[in-house]
Amino acid sequence: MQPPMWSEIDTVLLDMDGTLLDLHYDSHFWMQHLPVRYAQIHQLDIDFSRQYLETELGKNKGTIDWYCVDYWTAKLNVDIAALRAEVASKISFRPYAQEFLQALRRAGKKVVLVTNDHRSGLQMKLSLLDFGQYLDAIVVSHDFSLAKEQPGFWQHMQAIEPFDPSRALFIDDTVAVLAEAEQYGIAQLRYIAQPDSKIIREPNQRFTAVACFSQYSKQLQLQLQHCQ
Repeated sequence: MQPPMWSEIDTVLLDMDGTLLDLHYDSHFWMQHLPVRYAQIHQLDIDFSRQYLETELGKNKGTIDWYCVDYWTAKLNVDIAALRAEVASKISFRPYAQEFLQALRRAGKKVVLVTNDHRSGLQMKLSLLDFGQYLDAIVVSHDFSLAKEQPGFWQHMQAIEPFDPSRALFIDDTVAVLAEAEQYGIAQLRYIAQPDSKIIREPNQRFTAVACFSQYSKQLQLQLQHCQ
């Protein structure tokens, strides 16, 4: 649980789903809601629908298509954006994420959202939770046709949203994404221990874990008081 070295951080790069927001919404949609609605729309057996979708979703993991609403809309012949909106009530912050964003703003850190989500999902989540007010910039991997875990992503991002990797903190819930950021040279990396509030996952030993943002908010507040 080693805390970030806040005095050595100018830019905070934050993932959205599983980091700021509870991944349960996305997990529920892809694993539960979509198989049911896909079976209903195409008049299929629900067990067949689940098995088919599990197989198809597994084929493109780690690529931009895996995250792409347009790709799955065409592939499955359903309106993915509309179906995602049907369960939008499940979209919520992870514990203390909003307070953490507020603390970062008060501390004067540059805050950049870096997401693999499609812009349709991003806009829906921003409209419901209004966390855009705490962000200095938003970078969407679809604009580069590269997922965050793919080589070349950070070079593309640097071209449109420059930052000093040696003075940056990046928080994400995916090991492959953090590994690519490490390769690029981002100095401080943190891993979300439980991105989905309904699923306990095995701990990862490669990156320092974030159990809860409340401690980070307190550290930032103490740093701000010390500077005053």
